[in-house]
Amino acid sequence: MPRMLHTGQVIIDLVMAVDKLPEAGGDVLAQSASFEAGGGFNVMAAAQRNGLPVVYLGRHGSGRFGDLAREAMNAEGIRIGITDRAERDTGLCVAITDASAERSFVSYIGAEGELSAEDLASVATEAGDYVYVSGYSLLHVGKAQALVDWVLALSDGVNVVFDPGPLVDSPDAPMMQALLARIDVWTSNAVEALKFTGAPDIAQALDCLPGYLSAKALMVVRDGPAGCWISHGTERRHVPGFKVDAVDSNGAGDAHAGVFVAGLAQGLTAFEAARRANAAAALAVTRWGPATSPGAAEVDELIRRTFSD
Repeated sequence: MPRMLHTGQVIIDLVMAVDKLPEAGGDVLAQSASFEAGGGFNVMAAAQRNGLPVVYLGRHGSGRFGDLAREAMNAEGIRIGITDRAERDTGLCVAITDASAERSFVSYIGAEGELSAEDLASVATEAGDYVYVSGYSLLHVGKAQALVDWVLALSDGVNVVFDPGPLVDSPDAPMMQALLARIDVWTSNAVEALKFTGAPDIAQALDCLPGYLSAKALMVVRDGPAGCWISHGTERRHVPGFKVDAVDSNGAGDAHAGVFVAGLAQGLTAFEAARRANAAAALAVTRWGPATSPGAAEVDELIRRTFSD
């Protein structure tokens, strides 16, 4: 069976809920606070909960946060591909959600920001696997070159999924230039797609993206509560979202990406996979925390209720 090999970063989120963010130099009280596994963990948990076996092909640290990261992955059944712990601890992200359900992040990178060619070679890839690459990884000097070289050497039968992340500003960066032609599946939100292409709207971004990617690439651009757009070759479709009462948008895009890849790996069409991903993201925003993707049964139930009414 295909697997997801996730090459991104698992970090620990300090998740806090506030009415509004403080002004510079100000102070506010949070209604809640907790430490949760986050970052790449959110995508992996979503995929695993929806029937796709997952291998974490990234570093994890020695210390309090590394222990939390491993505990969370073990609890989800995610296989830790690189067994050796790094000497430094896993990094931390302060994730603050305000009353509008919007979230703000401040991150510190730890052991997960480093990766060697030997680390990547420790897990063999197989035809049909989905290798998940995060744009954040391209920002880490201790990781980026080894990761890009490894991805470019993968066999054609391995699918490369790319999530640009909000910190990737331009397709002109050398690492991006090297990677773009190897991408099989592009998954991003609308803001990232517009920023990457310089387009004023999603339609034009989908017109522009094929100029950067290979002709075979499948593109998915999330449009918040409206759902998402998929584009592949000459086919482009809007996939409607599901109406829910959102309380926390943290992790919704990750839920969407993980469930979408799980659907593709199980043989669904892009439209079917996107509809399931929309349902998962809708359910995720009704819950507090980063890794709030539902399992397959909950996704099925929301789709059934929506289309039987």
